[in-house]
Amino acid sequence: MCGRLDQNDIDRLLNDFSWAEDVVRRDRAERKFNVAPGTARPVLYIEDGNLVLDDRWWGYKSRNYRPTARPVPNARLDKILGPYWGRLTRGRRIIVPANGWYEWTGEKPNKQPWHIHRADGELLYMAGITSWGAPREFAHERGFAIVTSDAEGGMVDVHDRRPVVFTAEDAATWLDPDISGEQAAELARSMALGADKFLWYEVSKAVGNVRNDGPGLALPLPQSDSLF
Repeated sequence: MCGRLDQNDIDRLLNDFSWAEDVVRRDRAERKFNVAPGTARPVLYIEDGNLVLDDRWWGYKSRNYRPTARPVPNARLDKILGPYWGRLTRGRRIIVPANGWYEWTGEKPNKQPWHIHRADGELLYMAGITSWGAPREFAHERGFAIVTSDAEGGMVDVHDRRPVVFTAEDAATWLDPDISGEQAAELARSMALGADKFLWYEVSKAVGNVRNDGPGLALPLPQSDSLF
């Protein structure tokens, strides 16, 4: 699961994609430490050979899906070639850049949030899929979902699923319109960063309210020694 992001400082991603002859900037979304689905967020994709940083709606639901269902923020890796997600995976894929993401452990009303990020401080490049058709009525008809897979290593103590995160080099391959959906799925299975590339620690429960924002939300609790 990946239901909350830290996207506070992602403009430095352009240094990781210096191979792009031109970068088109269309993004206007505010950089935030506490981002929830149901909002427009900056993502990367390839258009006419150019690297584009643009805002797209986080959460996807097909207009033909059952009316009572909510848009979903994640797509399981083992389902992305199936009947619901396959068209999106075989189309132009996206990368969702982030500084980290949040997960919760424990039971309500005392669930504890954790901030998960790369151990080397580099940006996370999350695999994403989206619909490129014109929305008929709702933003989520052109929304995106972050691809997730089974957690591994010590990360399973925080959550049993995690986003598929690439290096910048593998993220560029994921974006390449010349590779097939099947090749992209295999890339996600074989090249996603493992748990040993991440750190995680407990953070303030204030992150549970999406109206809260600021750098303090991404800092470890003073009493926390849960750093893996």
